[in-house]
Amino acid sequence: MSKQIFGAQMSLRCCGTTTPEVTAGPCWQVFVAMSGRVSEWPTYTWPTSGDVPTPDQRLEALSELGFALAEGAEWEWTEDTGPEYHPHPVRVALLGAVKVRSLDGSAA
Repeated sequence: MSKQIFGAQMSLRCCGTTTPEVTAGPCWQVFVAMSGRVSEWPTYTWPTSGDVPTPDQRLEALSELGFALAEGAEWEWTEDTGPEYHPHPVRVALLGAVKVRSLDGSAA
């Protein structure tokens, strides 16, 4: 049986978010990119904070979404600049990505 591998991405939502829950300020979010609508992708939102979630917190969030790190996978980090249309000055955004697998072995 082959195990399907997905990509999980994590970023700081600088102005809060409305889905899957409303946050009033900056918060970290991790989502698993899959086929289908973006609005249906498994997403976990940490409480409002600018602190980067610890590796254990990331594993717990992925587990809650039904995923675990793929064999040998490690978080990779990149920097990007935030979009110019935000109401605050453009700043550097930290993005994390890792390969994950479904905990039940399905294609999710």
